[in-house]
Amino acid sequence: MTNLPPLALIAALTIAACSAPAATEAAPADTAKLDASGAQPATPLADAPFTVQEIASFNEPWAMTFVPGTRAALVTEKSGKLKLWQENGPTQDVAGVPTVAYGGQGGFGDVIVAPDFATSDTIYLSWVEAGSGDTFGAVVAKAKLVQGAAPRLDGLQIIWKQDPKVTGRGHFSHRLAFSPDGKYLFIGSGERQKFDPAQDMKANLGKILRLNPDGSVPADNPFAAQGGVTAQIWSLGHRNILGLAFDGTGKLWNQEMGPKGGDEVNLVEAKANYGYPIVSNGDHYDGKDIPDHPTRPEFAAPKLWWNPSVSPAGLAWYDGDLYPGWKNSLLMGALSGEGLVRMSIDGDTLHKSDRWNFGQRIREVEVRDDGSVWLLTDGENGKLVKLVPKR
Repeated sequence: MTNLPPLALIAALTIAACSAPAATEAAPADTAKLDASGAQPATPLADAPFTVQEIASFNEPWAMTFVPGTRAALVTEKSGKLKLWQENGPTQDVAGVPTVAYGGQGGFGDVIVAPDFATSDTIYLSWVEAGSGDTFGAVVAKAKLVQGAAPRLDGLQIIWKQDPKVTGRGHFSHRLAFSPDGKYLFIGSGERQKFDPAQDMKANLGKILRLNPDGSVPADNPFAAQGGVTAQIWSLGHRNILGLAFDGTGKLWNQEMGPKGGDEVNLVEAKANYGYPIVSNGDHYDGKDIPDHPTRPEFAAPKLWWNPSVSPAGLAWYDGDLYPGWKNSLLMGALSGEGLVRMSIDGDTLHKSDRWNFGQRIREVEVRDDGSVWLLTDGENGKLVKLVPKR
């Protein structure tokens, strides 16, 4: 792999280029050919409509969420720490966190705040726990965040588990999102690199699940009458879901890693089957072919896909005005693609609008209430960075 400059140097270069005219951010008038293909060329970061401001460092950061009513954010570190970053104060360890099974792709996962956080101080967390016989599985819990000089979690309660636990340490997914009305918790559950569970209705692997905030099953779930883990299922046929985001009209989008190629973004609908591992726009790592989506029209096809892979991670809906042309977009981090992808939303359609080359693996994307976009870079010296619009 080509040696790339560190993020701080890239940021300095982009700051030096501030006087250059910003590129037009609106999607091209006709993106049909690009959207229908696996291609999306990356633009140098120096040509982006923002500069990158490095804010803080973390050890293998995985997810973050801003704390409402503050200028602080919660950041999970994969090895098992929950950090409270404060814009005008020190970064603190949050006490009372669970023990996580750290290894491979496993460890601490997502963190989000409850819709009623302003009155309940409740947050939701996901992580990986060990089972019997060298098996592992993701779990989701809720707890009360007690802020102050010594922040802590109180009343940690597990409300959901991957079932069954299986061997291996990959494809946990464990991404979380609340519906805009605050009534339902959606969970992305990976197929754990086992392929077949994504189509097995007796397993909640390779699925997107819909629960009540307490972990119980809503009576109107599409498979509620079947009981057990089947009742939790909202959609199926997924692989490794590393981003969930609702847009302004209430539509749920997910991105997921394909196998060798075929990364995709889906419009998630109740009862829909997205086809994995029966179809994919990528192939198996051993070289064996997987039929493409168009060969099996009974399965829901992705709205956009990438081949070669960009390895998507982190997904956020953007509706602010700080960055011209970004209103009503999805922003997606890329790991192997080392950058940020912007997709403009047009009803049920997505367009490949921008892709910027950061030269760094981007793990997480979040939007603060002031409309600013923040990212977490991946790895042992991961950074919290802010995208500062060029003027």
